[in-house]
Amino acid sequence: MRRLSTVCALLLLSACSPRHADGAAAAPATSAADDSNAPAETDPPNAKGQHPAFPGQTRAPALTTATQFQVITFAKGLDHPWSLAFLPDGRMLVTERAGRMRIVGKDGALSPPAGGVPATVQGEQAGLFGLALDPAFNANGLVYLAYEEPRGGGLSGLSVARGKLTEAGGKPALTGVTVIFRAQPAMDSKANMGGRMTFAPDGSLFLGVGDRFVPEGQHRAQTLDNDLGKVVHIHPDGSSPRDNPFVGKPGARPEIWSLGHRNIESAAINPWTHRLWTVEHGPRGGDEINIPQAGKNYGWPVITYGEDYSGQPVGDGITAHAGMEQPIYYWDPVIAPSGMAFYDAALFPAWKGSLFVGGLASTHLARLTLKGDRVVGEEWLLQDLGERIRDVVVGPEGALYLLTDDDNGRILKIVLK
Repeated sequence: MRRLSTVCALLLLSACSPRHADGAAAAPATSAADDSNAPAETDPPNAKGQHPAFPGQTRAPALTTATQFQVITFAKGLDHPWSLAFLPDGRMLVTERAGRMRIVGKDGALSPPAGGVPATVQGEQAGLFGLALDPAFNANGLVYLAYEEPRGGGLSGLSVARGKLTEAGGKPALTGVTVIFRAQPAMDSKANMGGRMTFAPDGSLFLGVGDRFVPEGQHRAQTLDNDLGKVVHIHPDGSSPRDNPFVGKPGARPEIWSLGHRNIESAAINPWTHRLWTVEHGPRGGDEINIPQAGKNYGWPVITYGEDYSGQPVGDGITAHAGMEQPIYYWDPVIAPSGMAFYDAALFPAWKGSLFVGGLASTHLARLTLKGDRVVGEEWLLQDLGERIRDVVVGPEGALYLLTDDDNGRILKIVLK
């Protein structure tokens, strides 16, 4: 049976904040592992005979903390909400996979659906996905949306559009909507689209593109003539930065940052190192946390932890190969991660320095403690929630906000008890 973590237990704090050799501050140390050193995950792995590449790469020691909190329903009535972002005035924007975007008031009231949102493909996992505000939103009002765009002939592809947010008569709208990026090629599939994006400190945009859950897309994750199974790195207008790793390489798409990914559904910038972190869905037993670096290959589908849904090995069933990167952490069994947030706020001092990851399959919130670029402990919160967690966001006051992926999805707010 899976170990139950409690809300109230012993917390050991470390006051130090070590620095990396490059001078970037490391994550503050938070709670320590239980004396038993037992992992949070105790169910047997899906894949037999696999071993982590280094100690602590999976099944980190279980944590318990003395942090007492309560979970309140901040808003409800959302159709499979996917992404949330705070506006400068404290209200929120939220996307619904069904193809709608709304403003959520400070009282939790939902606006009518915004006008001007691009048409999306619907069915299975397809729809409207990630949401991001332009770094200069106060000046330009631009909102970026990632979505599954119909491309004709039954084909579709992940696209990013931007438009200016306006409000008239109590109804929000996007005006001047322009598609700035279209992942290539279009395919006949409604799964593993990716769709999570985040702005880098320099104002450029990172986007995760999935492999589309078909053999052709899986194989293309290893080639540079397409965007499938890649992290894409673009300017806000959709152009490719000149220092992207494959710019000028014959046959390679200039927007590619890294390759060999399966289905990235979480992306965030580490506030202490300023580097991109991603979490992606693997096969059965192969969910990963990565720190994608320019030009690096993260292995899918040549190497992976876990196994195919059929119970057979993926490819040759290997977990390591020369020239391919290891995840810094993986889950087997999977949690189906979606939504990730680094905690650098003051409301929960004991959680400062933690990485929070929502679980779709596990229906719990994972709190990971970090030492540099390694996971050293894991606490499972909200294990009795029973709802799929799609997004995790730290609010301006330090509270945690979660989106639950349901026909009647909610925005949950975690506050001090």
